[in-house]
Amino acid sequence: MAKSKPPSRDATSRRAPARGAPARGPVSGSDRVKVEAEFDRPQLLGPLFGQYDQNLIALENRLGVYIAARGNRVTIEGEADSAARARDVLTGLYNRLAQGLGVDLGDVEGALSLAQEPSLFGLTHADSGLASSPSVIRTRRKVIVARSPTQVRYIEALGSHDVIFALGPAGTGKTYLAVAQAVSQLVAGSVDRLVLSRPAVEAGERLGFLPGDMKDKVDPYLRPLYDALYDMLPAEQVERRLASGEIEIAPLAFMRGRTLSRAFIILDEAQNTTPLQMKMFLTRFGEGSRMVVCGDPNQVDLPNPGSSGLADAVRKLDGIEGIATLRFSSKEVVRHPIVGKIVDAYEGPPQDA
Repeated sequence: MAKSKPPSRDATSRRAPARGAPARGPVSGSDRVKVEAEFDRPQLLGPLFGQYDQNLIALENRLGVYIAARGNRVTIEGEADSAARARDVLTGLYNRLAQGLGVDLGDVEGALSLAQEPSLFGLTHADSGLASSPSVIRTRRKVIVARSPTQVRYIEALGSHDVIFALGPAGTGKTYLAVAQAVSQLVAGSVDRLVLSRPAVEAGERLGFLPGDMKDKVDPYLRPLYDALYDMLPAEQVERRLASGEIEIAPLAFMRGRTLSRAFIILDEAQNTTPLQMKMFLTRFGEGSRMVVCGDPNQVDLPNPGSSGLADAVRKLDGIEGIATLRFSSKEVVRHPIVGKIVDAYEGPPQDA
């Protein structure tokens, strides 16, 4: 069976730019340079460039460069810093592919973000391998690589601190990375069980009576935690571990009176706790455990938003040894670039209609 040829992005070709983006092409100017990158595995260039060259187009639009390919050699033209950054990003993404990891537009955006801090970029895109990188989490189903500077620091804190507060808007990976680290430690045997919890508070709605038994009533509130679990472990393992109690998903009210030893404990949507609930949760901490508290201080659904236990705890526990606080910004949203813009629009100053 003949092998398919990698897509060729001829230097003389012209592609339609992304919608709303200006057309790109070779340009001249004293401040423009050309840099080259050569890749020794042509079969990886297809996934590196992306479907219809979408990854290259994203780089061009973000950095203001022009990228052309002949064979296994890529030429990048643009301002010196931008061209060098585009080359570093392409080389880093190629190294990911060479190590068996996939590349999508989210990875391109993440690499662009990390390339602004070379020391952090090297942790996630070095060609020496990702197995021992402190900014990578390995689970049974996937390898999770940090996509933003704060994610790098967050993953490092997840492996070194007893209690971690992760604050920031939706889509920055706070809960997802915490669940990934929890699953990784459970599989490795460094903890005996996972305890995942969140307060059962509606997001600005009144759902009224929910039918079914207790599990049926609380599961809708905990669905994001289930989704993350199924992303990290095969479905049969999730079900087996849930049945055996190795993984426990419960509303915050069920935590009272317990001491959780050798457990990885995650509290999601923590901005919807009261100060008394937060104190109750934090004092469940037992020997050999690790605790992660995730929330967005700007999305409080309590009747009195000023009474959030998350803000209260971060203020009171600031500076205590063994406790880390990570703050994500809207610029580090890793779902889709437009999500970050939506967050900025809603959190910015009010505008007249």
